[in-house]
Amino acid sequence: MNRFHLMNVFVAVAEAESFAGGARRLKMSPPAVTRAVVALEERLGVRLLTRTTRVVRVTEAGARYLEDARRIMIEMEEADATAAGINATPRGQLAVTAPALFGKLYVMPIITEYQSAFEQTTVSALFVDRVVNFMDEGMDVGVRIGQLPDSSLRAIRVGRVRRVVVGAPTYLEKYGIPQTPGELAEHRLVASSGISPTNDWGFHFAGEKLTVRVQPRIVANTNDGPLEAARQGYGLTRLLSYQVAPQLASSELKTVLGDYEGPDLPVYVIHSEGRHRSAKVRSFVDLAVERLRADKALN
Repeated sequence: MNRFHLMNVFVAVAEAESFAGGARRLKMSPPAVTRAVVALEERLGVRLLTRTTRVVRVTEAGARYLEDARRIMIEMEEADATAAGINATPRGQLAVTAPALFGKLYVMPIITEYQSAFEQTTVSALFVDRVVNFMDEGMDVGVRIGQLPDSSLRAIRVGRVRRVVVGAPTYLEKYGIPQTPGELAEHRLVASSGISPTNDWGFHFAGEKLTVRVQPRIVANTNDGPLEAARQGYGLTRLLSYQVAPQLASSELKTVLGDYEGPDLPVYVIHSEGRHRSAKVRSFVDLAVERLRADKALN
């Protein structure tokens, strides 16, 4: 059998964790899929999958082979696209991910502009406040905030943000403006568990790192909840600067403890494709980089 065909079948079965699921994905019969995997294992002289009555799992060797096979398949698709001239016109499904509020405020306008310009594309957007596994979840392009771990993803820096403590002018007039992080103990605090997963808030002053233990009266698992509480004048909250940029610009909110802010957090556009990026990915990345770098809230 064709080696690429065998590799393609193995990837489908491994990702579906099922011979039947792999067969459905490839529109092949289950016996044909089973024969292809067996032929590949015999060719390599190693077992790639462990079979049980309920599920199929990759072995240690299978996991390494799966990673290499995915990379080879992507490179072959890129080579085909380049040779066929498909790179000239973006088309097909594009999957984009970003943090929830960042996606709403900054990425969705880029998506609508992109799709309006390239109507042969469709875009799926995953806006969540967690680290998305690009390969497992089928993402093409994403936005990440903060230092990136070493990975195979390509990253383009487009801006920076910072952690800020903010409050409404009405609250600050009534309860006063804290002058040091220690004075936060005297204030009503609303925390976002995504920005501040613990009650230890870090600050910096004169090159030294300071840690203050706070006692928020309200903790929310989203960022827009604490933002709304601060807008209503309930208390102070700590968020990323981009999340409150519109409210700071309109003077709905004011920053406090500016002298104690920590280092900036970088913002990246990331993607997994190499130098022969498909047209859909290249076009979206180029547009996203241009728009985000031009945004004053990020630069």
